[in-house]
Amino acid sequence: MTVRGMRTMRIPSGLAAQLLLAVAGGALGVLAFAPFYFWPIALASMWVLFALWYQSATTWRAFALGFTWGLGLFVAGASWIYVSLHVYGNMPAILAGLATLLFCGYLALYPALAGALYRAMASSLELSPVVALLILMPACFVTFEYLRGWVVSGFPWLTMGYAQTPGGLIAAPLAGYAAIAGVFGISWLLAVTVTGLMLLTGAMATRLSKAARVGGVGSLLAIWGAGSLLLQISWSEPSGKPLKVALLQGNIEQNLKWRDDQRIPTLASYHQQVTSSRAKLIVMPETALPDFLDRIPLDYLDSIHAYARQLGSDVLMGAPIAERPATAEAPFHLANSAVSIGTSPSQRYDKQHLVAFGEFVPPLFAWVYRWLQIPLADFSPRADDSRPMQIAGHKIAINICYEDAFGREIAAQLPEAELLVNMSNMAWFGRSLAAAQHAQLSQMRALETARWMLRATNTGATAAINEKGVVVQWLPAFTRGTLEVDAQPLAGATPYSKWRDVPVLLLLATCLLSAAALRKRFPTAPP
Repeated sequence: MTVRGMRTMRIPSGLAAQLLLAVAGGALGVLAFAPFYFWPIALASMWVLFALWYQSATTWRAFALGFTWGLGLFVAGASWIYVSLHVYGNMPAILAGLATLLFCGYLALYPALAGALYRAMASSLELSPVVALLILMPACFVTFEYLRGWVVSGFPWLTMGYAQTPGGLIAAPLAGYAAIAGVFGISWLLAVTVTGLMLLTGAMATRLSKAARVGGVGSLLAIWGAGSLLLQISWSEPSGKPLKVALLQGNIEQNLKWRDDQRIPTLASYHQQVTSSRAKLIVMPETALPDFLDRIPLDYLDSIHAYARQLGSDVLMGAPIAERPATAEAPFHLANSAVSIGTSPSQRYDKQHLVAFGEFVPPLFAWVYRWLQIPLADFSPRADDSRPMQIAGHKIAINICYEDAFGREIAAQLPEAELLVNMSNMAWFGRSLAAAQHAQLSQMRALETARWMLRATNTGATAAINEKGVVVQWLPAFTRGTLEVDAQPLAGATPYSKWRDVPVLLLLATCLLSAAALRKRFPTAPP
């Protein structure tokens, strides 16, 4: 099928066949992410979507194809939400399946709207293939990826740029751009690579001059080659000697975690892990203590405190904290917190970015609460106070579970923070893709900030990730153990930590606004 002078790939003309191709292309994209790490699949998945968008005749068709592609991606890659709703939330299977499908459908609206915007602008402005593909389409795609990570608390899971984190058999060159442009900048480079290849390999390639073709190929090679070179840059430098850190993985089953008869065994298990370590910083997972902090026996906390002071160490504990109102009219505040005790003065960090369904229910999904039986599912965020803790002789930025999905928020604690620590409990999602995908988010945060990211989780993935985004050590999932690692505190600031997503947002806005201006310079090619 030829549209406006360009043949991108053989696409079936029937809507049903195109929808099937879209959903298959989206589902295939999951292989680009952890634990598979086969990043070339990201290019193939995006190629399918972009070719369908380019050859769609109407805005509604582009919307439907984007929605179907997104549904394939999120049902295949994020359907572990069902596990938390049904297996651990005790929601009836049919309702849990419906809620999961609706949530994936909501996420699929973002690529759907990206496709609709692209087709509406390309048609109304009568853009040439060069402008439509190379400038407009990548901007539309990444703009709505960004919006998905921001609207209604945000869900940036499976953003295409994450496919470039280290871990696969094939090196991921674009990871070098993380320290400059972050994950959304990498997504844009992936999108430009795909649309550039579509231009160079489609029917329009025969209409390009030899110099244009050589220049196009050279530009793409330069983008990818520069990414490899950027990986060699050290954006940070050592700040003191390596710090011995112990990351505890309690492996407490989620259906046992809050049971009264398991409270003492759980406390005893973590006490034994703490007092068996001689690390300078000992980190428990998110909500490791199975009760509100003020209900934990004082002799238990005093024992850990005394042990840490004896070692000259600090222990970072995950626990829920209930701040009961002084009056009946005052609001009740429930916080998902990290509290330090030991040699340094005790400090506290409360989770600020809450998880949809686990810690709050998004609008339109309030009915879910009538069926869920999730303990502590009504947390409140505290006012933004993103300051690193001064513990174990260093400034350490704490983030809890889902918070490491948001690069702009992690970067807010730099350049002061010398290490990043993530405390998580992924037991909610069973033996699914969720834990590996979550660790991949931490890899990107390490790349963006040029800092080590230390992950202490209940069931996995407990891991130490260096400033290059490489997993240095990790514990096998669903095992009880302690990961001890010599983590290097680092100082310095990456361009991303200074500017965060602002340059990429300006780039996207520039691309969208410049499409109309460029139509006169690159007139529409005849079919």
